[in-house]
Amino acid sequence: MAKVEPGMEAMVDVYIFETTSLLEQLDEILLRTEKANEFTEEDINEIFRIMHTVKGSSAMMGFENLQKLAHKGEDMFFIIRENPEKVTDVSFVYDLVFQMSDIFKAEIDAIQNNDDYEPTDFSPMIAQLEKGAKILKGEVTSDSSESGATPAEVKADTAGAPEGSMTVRVFFEDGCKMENIRAFMLLNSIKEEAEIIKFSPDDIESNQDSANVIIDNGFVVTFKAQDNSAVLQLIEGALNVQSYEVIDDSEKAESAEAKEEEPVKQEAAPAAPVKSPDTQPSAPRAEEKPKQEAKASASSSGKQSLISVNLLKLDQLHDIVGEIITTESMVISNPELNGLRLESFSKAARELRKLTDELQDTVMSIRMVPLTGTFQKMNRIVRDMKVKLGKDAELVIEGDTTEVDKSIVDNLNDPLMHLVRNCMDHGIEDTVDERIAAGKPATATVRLSAMNASGEVIITVSDDGKGIDTSKIIAKAERNGLLTKPVSEYTEREIQNMILLPGFSTNEVVTEYSGRGVGMDVVKKNLEKVGGTLAVESKKGEGTTFIIKIPLTLAIIDGMDIEVGGAIFTVPISNIKESFMVKSDQIINDTQRGEMIMIRGVCYPILRLHEKFSLNTDITNLEDGILLLIEADNRSVCLFSDRLIGEQQVVVKPFPKYLSQYDIKGEGLSGCTIMGDGSISLIIDVNNLINSR
Repeated sequence: MAKVEPGMEAMVDVYIFETTSLLEQLDEILLRTEKANEFTEEDINEIFRIMHTVKGSSAMMGFENLQKLAHKGEDMFFIIRENPEKVTDVSFVYDLVFQMSDIFKAEIDAIQNNDDYEPTDFSPMIAQLEKGAKILKGEVTSDSSESGATPAEVKADTAGAPEGSMTVRVFFEDGCKMENIRAFMLLNSIKEEAEIIKFSPDDIESNQDSANVIIDNGFVVTFKAQDNSAVLQLIEGALNVQSYEVIDDSEKAESAEAKEEEPVKQEAAPAAPVKSPDTQPSAPRAEEKPKQEAKASASSSGKQSLISVNLLKLDQLHDIVGEIITTESMVISNPELNGLRLESFSKAARELRKLTDELQDTVMSIRMVPLTGTFQKMNRIVRDMKVKLGKDAELVIEGDTTEVDKSIVDNLNDPLMHLVRNCMDHGIEDTVDERIAAGKPATATVRLSAMNASGEVIITVSDDGKGIDTSKIIAKAERNGLLTKPVSEYTEREIQNMILLPGFSTNEVVTEYSGRGVGMDVVKKNLEKVGGTLAVESKKGEGTTFIIKIPLTLAIIDGMDIEVGGAIFTVPISNIKESFMVKSDQIINDTQRGEMIMIRGVCYPILRLHEKFSLNTDITNLEDGILLLIEADNRSVCLFSDRLIGEQQVVVKPFPKYLSQYDIKGEGLSGCTIMGDGSISLIIDVNNLINSR
């Protein structure tokens, strides 16, 4: 976080939280009014209030540049509010205010993540807002050039690179978004150390499309300083800079821009990652409580009934509750109590268990937040891509009040953004004529939905577009050597899910949205980090659906303890379909797939845990042990163990860091837990266990 006076850190946290929430509200209002093609009096008053609040809080915190930016935005809506009869065209206002909102968010990111934060000069953006105000007043036309100094003019005035100047091509991190704004902020940082001669693209501040150029060709800037190496160090340490290359002179810079091949780059030192506004740990977002609830409570009591709590404090509370549950189990299951008749102790133990269960439920409910905020952000993605790609589509949101643990919600933003972009970029037909010819409505639909299902949340992202062409998928997989069996043996669903393999892509052209080699496998890995899974279902000509399954929480789970060769394993209850003893006539020995069991007409493979984990046990006959039918990601297997111990609520503990050199998770173990007698139980990761067979 930016350096502030001692004691002011909490105020900066509150400022970041409140400003971020207000900017998200601003985006929601703009998206809604743009779709309706009108500003109501209530909308204008709400936007004016947001601008006024952001202006005042920025001034209070000493961020004068943000204060001025908000003030100019407020001026525009003051004109719309006070003279609605004179305002005939507000279409240009949306792009202008969206751009201002993006710049504001980028500056908030810098305040939050950069210890050496220096205020950005927003003069070009302020000049555009001033011009917007004049257009609304009717003083100038929208095609007038009266808009103050712009980056393009700076370039024109300083054309010609003098001796001693240096030209650098900068590449930003993949997926950092708003590359034009990143370049604009970098340019302002360089101005503090050097004279800017020229830069390309030269319309980074006024043209959002310049972000595409920067993604493909990098940002080229020519400058002159007393010590050019100091400027290079500044570039290397700048936020979101991935790499850069020095070009000797302007002629080489121009020739380099014309090259299609990507140049050899100097890798920059890793910069602090940019956090999206809703991942800042200072306080939960405003959307964590439904707006209706907030309004109802405020009107009924007249007092503030909601407070913002630092997420780190909730994490500490959650950890303490986990330790209490573990300690309670150790006390109640103490082997020294075996054989003793302690009626008062047993009664107290039952009451303690009841209270700890209530405490855990309460703490968990505090951490649970609705998906509303995350889902609503996707409206902006669809809106921007509609404009950029020229596709007519609408986003339909369902089940956004479904609640998930805050730590999981924070990890959903990027995967959902990637999936929605994929639907817009690849799923939906390129032209309206294609859709009409296929008998579909001219307006495409991207659907985002969520629902609770037995201890987990199922999120689907779907479109009604072209669907997946399995012939192209299997052909590419065969060319890349990804097939593990003959083509004829692959089911349609298996082929569709090949798009989740590392580096797999059928897109031949790199675009702003398809990225540079970042595929669906990255989305899948990010979801697996929080215990989630990703699957694909598609029908050619009808559309594609991505199915995400994530646990409600990661820290405390209901598990079934089983014993294998003296070792204890815990299987998540949510993955267990049934447990049963086996009879010899149910066993089938398949020459290719090994031992299998027939259950109600369906064959399931058998996985002997003692063989999987190399454990010695006297129980090797299937009729002497017990089988657990487990399922994950629509795949099932029967686990063979010595005996069932019983159901128990367990606190998930990660493996020690020194074990990270081994692929423990890949072998089917997700963590461990402490049993009541102090022993360790290994928690089975069902999805990876099935994969590792």
